[in-house]
Amino acid sequence: MSDAGQEQLPRRLWWILAGLTLAWGVNWTALKVALAEISPWAFRSLCLGGGAAVLFGVLRAGRMRLAVPRAEWPRLALLALVNITSWNILIAYGVSMIPSGRAAIIAYTMPVWAVPLSVWLLGERMDARKLFGLALGLGGLVLLLVEEVANLKAAPVGTLLVLGAACTWAIGTILQKKFPLSVPASVYTAWIMLIGGVPIYVGALFTDLGSHPRVSTEAWLSVAYNVFIAFAWAHWAWIKIATSVSVTVFSLSMLVIPVVGVISGMLVLGERPSWQEYGAMLLILGALGTVVVPRRA
Repeated sequence: MSDAGQEQLPRRLWWILAGLTLAWGVNWTALKVALAEISPWAFRSLCLGGGAAVLFGVLRAGRMRLAVPRAEWPRLALLALVNITSWNILIAYGVSMIPSGRAAIIAYTMPVWAVPLSVWLLGERMDARKLFGLALGLGGLVLLLVEEVANLKAAPVGTLLVLGAACTWAIGTILQKKFPLSVPASVYTAWIMLIGGVPIYVGALFTDLGSHPRVSTEAWLSVAYNVFIAFAWAHWAWIKIATSVSVTVFSLSMLVIPVVGVISGMLVLGERPSWQEYGAMLLILGALGTVVVPRRA
């Protein structure tokens, strides 16, 4: 698996970032629809199990080698626990308690935690361009978080759960760079989804043993979207980008996803963004430009 620390998002990854932004941005709305009818444990079990099955099926059809070196299994299990198990359960419960657009915004405070950790633990260097991009991105998040302080009393548990998910994502991203695996990104993605889902499958057995209410077509479509797009493809895309560039560049690239999440919630669920959210979108798009627009010679 590539472990390059490029300081600019390469052109070959632009289409992957565009697809990932759309896939995960829209998924915040799909999450809200599905979790209105399906329990978090059952929903995440379906998504992780189905997504892993799709990936393994594609890899087998392409005759790719699926073996992981024995010495790397403990590392793989740790990365699966942080990146998959923790994130998915925290987000599933958090999104069921607060609006999807707000959840997307809080979840993508990830750079606030990831960038300082990357400087401390990975020795990444900050130049003027990255600092400017980080300042724009954090400025957008501050605009949003000012509003969230007022909303915190209304749904403190949901907000804190999503914030905890952001922290686990940041830690997982750092660990992924510090302890890389030797297998391709696609193989790594399939295995962490399968292994990270094990505690969730067990949890579903104990929490969802009774009969489940009838699930609507819309909720099943949301599950299908998660299995094929948000999990099978988007998780591969996330790992592909995260292991190809520095943590700072990756973190800033991800900031545009909540912009799509807010717009999606507005169009599908009728959520209405405030002026702070619109201002934050502009600042975040500016931050994205600092890692996508090529540097002048």
